[in-house]
Amino acid sequence: MKRFSVRLAIVLAVIVTAVVYCLPTFKTDLWPRKRINLGLDLQGGMHLVLEVDTAKAVQSTIDRNFLEIRDLARKSQVQNLSLERSGPTKIAVQVSGRENVAAFKQLLEKDLRDLRRNIQTEDADQLALSLDLADADADHIKKLAVDQALETIRNRIDQFGVAEPDIRRQGDNRILIQLPGIQDSDRAKDLIGRTALLEFKLVDEAHDVNAALQGSPPPGSEILYKVDEDAATKRASRTPYLVRKSALLTGASLTDARVQIDSQFGEPYVSIDFDKKGARVFERVTGENVGKRLAIVLDNKVYSAPTIQEKIGGGRARITGRFTMEEARDLAIVLRAGALPAPVTILEERTVGPSLGADSIRAGLISMAVGGLLVLLFMGIYYKLAGLLAVFEVLLDILLIGAGLAAFGATLTLPGMAGIILTIGMAVDNNVLIYERIREELRLGKTPRASTDAGFDRATTTIMDANITTLIAAVVLFQFGTGPVKGFAVTLSIGVIASMFTAIVVSRLVFDYVLTTRKVRKLSI
Repeated sequence: MKRFSVRLAIVLAVIVTAVVYCLPTFKTDLWPRKRINLGLDLQGGMHLVLEVDTAKAVQSTIDRNFLEIRDLARKSQVQNLSLERSGPTKIAVQVSGRENVAAFKQLLEKDLRDLRRNIQTEDADQLALSLDLADADADHIKKLAVDQALETIRNRIDQFGVAEPDIRRQGDNRILIQLPGIQDSDRAKDLIGRTALLEFKLVDEAHDVNAALQGSPPPGSEILYKVDEDAATKRASRTPYLVRKSALLTGASLTDARVQIDSQFGEPYVSIDFDKKGARVFERVTGENVGKRLAIVLDNKVYSAPTIQEKIGGGRARITGRFTMEEARDLAIVLRAGALPAPVTILEERTVGPSLGADSIRAGLISMAVGGLLVLLFMGIYYKLAGLLAVFEVLLDILLIGAGLAAFGATLTLPGMAGIILTIGMAVDNNVLIYERIREELRLGKTPRASTDAGFDRATTTIMDANITTLIAAVVLFQFGTGPVKGFAVTLSIGVIASMFTAIVVSRLVFDYVLTTRKVRKLSI
C-alpha cells in the first residue's frame, strides 16, 4: 500500500506540474511562466533570406593589408615606394633603388608571406609586382564572413527578444531567418541588416569642409554626414563633417554597450565600455588630441563630434545623438552583438499573416479532435471501461506534451502538430499491447490480479523497445534536421516519453487501485 501511495503522489505531482506549465499559454496573467511558443506557420511573422557580400570581406582584408604594408615600409625606412590598388583584391607595388628593393624583399619574406606575389619586373635596382590573396585564403575568408554574420545576427535577434527564431545557413553565402510573432518588421530588418561598424576618427580641422564639398576632400580625409531629425516636423537635416579616413579606435575593442539617461537633459544615450587594450588606446588618443574634435562614426554616419577637453581614462565613453529610447536600445544591441564582417542584402522578404496561422491551428485541432473521437469510439467499444482509461491517458499525453513544450521553451509548428497526432496513435498502441496481454492471461483462467500483473510485466518490455527506438529516431531527426523536421521531432520525442509514462505508470496505477481498493473480481476489458 505504501508503494501505491508513492506512485500516486508521483503521478499527481506530474499532472499538477503539467497544468502549471500549460495554463499561462491560455491565461497569460496568471504568473510569469514560459508559454508554448508558436512557429511562423502558426502565429505569423517574418521570413527573410539574406545574402552576405563575401567579396566585400575579401576586399576589406586587402584594405587592411594595404595599410599594413604602408606602415611596415615606413618603419623599415623603405623609400621610393609606390603602392596602388590595381583592383578590388590586388595591390600594385613598385620599388626603386638597390637598398630599397633589398629592404622590401626582406619585408616580404618576414611579414608578408601570406600574400601571393605576381612579379612583373625584378632586378637589383627595381621591383614591380602585384600582391593578392591565394584562392584558398580568399575562400576561407568568405566562409568565415558568413559564419560570423550568422552568429552576429543570432546574437542581435536573441537580445531583441524573439522567441525561438530559426536562423541557419543556406548555400554558400546566404542566411535564412524566420522570426515568429514579429510585429514591427521595419525595425527588425534595420536591426538585422545594420553593419554596425563603430569607428573613432579625428575631425580634420586643418581644412575647410565647404571647400572640400565644392571640390574634393584633401588626401587622407573624407566627408561624412550627421543626420538629425526634428521630432515635431520629422524633417531630417544633414550636417557635413570632414574627418580623417584612418580610424584611431574601432568597436572591436568594445566589451559592453547599454542605454542610460542623461541626468541634465533627460535624454537617452548609449554608454560603451572598452577592454583593457581599447581603454589604453582611448586614453592615449584623447591625451594626444586635447582640444581637437573626435568624431564617433557608426556605418559611415557621424553620431557626435565632441571636443576632447582632457585625457579620458577608465575605458568608458558615450554616444549621443538625440535618440528615442527605442533607437538607443537598438543601437546598444547591435554594438553588443558586434559588427557584421560584410554588408548583407535582403534577397527575399515574406510576411506570414496570423490569419494563415489561425487556419492552420484550426485545421490541426479539427484533425486531433476527429482522430481522438475515432480512438474514443474504437477503444470504448472494443475494450469497454479499460478503453475509456486509454482515452483519458491520450488526453493526459496531450497535456504533458504541452507542458514539455512550455517548460523547454520549444516551438509548436504545423509539423509539430502532426507529431502530436502521431503520438495519439502510438499511445493507444501501448494500451492495446497491455490489454491484449491481459486478455490472454484471462483466457488461460488466471485471476484478474494475476492477469494484470502478467500482462503489464510482459508488455512493458515490448513497449520500452518500440518506444526507445522511436525516440532514438526522433533525436536523430532533431539533431540533423532543420526547421519543420525539428518541430516534428520535438513533439514526437516529448510524446513518446509521455505515452510510456501514462501507459506503464498511470495505467498500472489505475488497475492496482481498482483491483486492490475496490476489489473488483471481473475486469471490463
